[in-house]
Amino acid sequence: MIKKIYLFVFVSLITVSAAFAQLKTNTRDTVRLTTTSHTADKPTTLDIHFNGFAFLDDHEYDALVPLRKTISGTRTAVDVGFNPDSLNHFIVGVNALHEFGGKPYFLTANPVAYYNFANANWMFYAGEFPRQGLLTQYPRALLNDTLIYYRPNVEGLLLSNHGKHGYETGWIDWVSRQTATERNQFLAGFLGKLMPDPTGSFYVSHFVLFMHDAGTKPLQPNSPIEDNGGAQVRLGLDLTHKQTLFDSLSFEVGAMASAHRVRSEFNFIYSKGFVASFYVAYKAFSLYDEFYRGQPNYIIYGDPFYVKTIYNRLDASYNAFVYKRLKGTFMFSFHQSPGHPGDLSEVFRVVYDIGRVKIAQFAGN
Repeated sequence: MIKKIYLFVFVSLITVSAAFAQLKTNTRDTVRLTTTSHTADKPTTLDIHFNGFAFLDDHEYDALVPLRKTISGTRTAVDVGFNPDSLNHFIVGVNALHEFGGKPYFLTANPVAYYNFANANWMFYAGEFPRQGLLTQYPRALLNDTLIYYRPNVEGLLLSNHGKHGYETGWIDWVSRQTATERNQFLAGFLGKLMPDPTGSFYVSHFVLFMHDAGTKPLQPNSPIEDNGGAQVRLGLDLTHKQTLFDSLSFEVGAMASAHRVRSEFNFIYSKGFVASFYVAYKAFSLYDEFYRGQPNYIIYGDPFYVKTIYNRLDASYNAFVYKRLKGTFMFSFHQSPGHPGDLSEVFRVVYDIGRVKIAQFAGN
């Protein structure tokens, strides 16, 4: 029942918002949406996009010994886009993962196939589309940053509205389709940011995540239904444009809450806590610190350190080289939790992106 209610609310939001988007579209965009021909300055185009990254992510956690591992490999993505006009885009491609030393060579090859609508205020995605840049703002307590290695795509829907006072985004992502052997799992959530004064430093951000984990069909023994989720609300100050010493400077404080239940075993168990963070960047160097104090959280796709009652993580990053569309970054992460103040993880990542390159153009009718 929860799944049906959540899906109904989300689909209703998309339907109403899409209709509202049509009303909000400016005159120039409306012409593009309602006419069958394309203007001379915006012909139909075909483009190609190639990007990816190589990574070495070494997790050495004394506090989480069973989770110690080294993640290393490459993600390579290529897709072709068909653009009938400046608002509508149809993308098809593949995103493949190779882990160093792994066999077969490509451990997984995730299909990329989605429709995208984008104007000055609205974005809509439907299909299998990249997570990067859309949901990577989530705190690691809710969505672990290792998802980009093993689940680079969202498989579902996303709708976002942007304005001068901030943005709001709703999304749903199917993790697993229910079969006789596979569980029915999906993630859904909302995130947004409100700036009461667009020229000021103060803002309010929020992140909500819900996961439904149902059993197989027919239901197998020892396959209980689980519901899981969490939320954060943060008050922030972005002082980047208020001072000249640093390239970026921001602070956030807020609250976190989570809930988890196994329907056949126990009702919702709730947790709550305090979060704080700061970010500072100067030229090629940056520091990002996140602090949590509160009750243990159990969020399936969240960072496992948040089962601790107190936890701090400091990321020290250095952009070793930036050349055109290539960037190499070293990051050292210092983890402090009860009894384990000296956990360390290291990451080296090379990111490359040629951008979208037009390969063909078709004259309008």
